[in-house]
Parts: sequence; structure tokens; C-alpha cells
Amino acid sequence: MSTRREFEMSEADLDVLLKASSQTRYMVFVGHTPIDPKVIANDAWAALGVKLGFDSTTVQPVAGKGDRFFTARPMYTGENR
Repeated sequence: MSTRREFEMSEADLDVLLKASSQTRYMVFVGHTPIDPKVIANDAWAALGVKLGFDSTTVQPVAGKGDRFFTARPMYTGENR
């Protein structure tokens, strides 16, 4: 099991996560409901994890450092080993 590492996302990455996490209004047509906002937010974290090289299911905030800093377990691939 790998150890946790601190990561810093860019302002643009933070904006994407905040937009993905926000509630949106919708109307239901023909019985189709939109995708659950939690699923959209989790997908955004997963995409950021691929971009920065961490397991998105292990993210935890870093107290006192701001919204862009967090710890997670690194996701090792052939490129970043």
C-alpha cells in the first residue's frame, strides 16, 4: 500500500471541480432524469486524478492550506514510477 502525498491543483482545476459539484435546475422530459451531481463530481475528481497521478477515492483536504491543496495516494503508472 502506498503512502499519501500532498498535491496542489490549479485554479482552473478547482473551478472545474466546483462547477461539477454545483446543483443545477432541471426539468424531467419523457421520464429521463439528469445524472446525479455526486456522480458528476466523482467523475471530475477521477479525471483530475488521472491528470495529476493520484487515486481519486483517497483524497483528503489539507487543513489550513486552502482549497487547492489535498493529500491522496499516488497512482503509479509506467510514466511516473
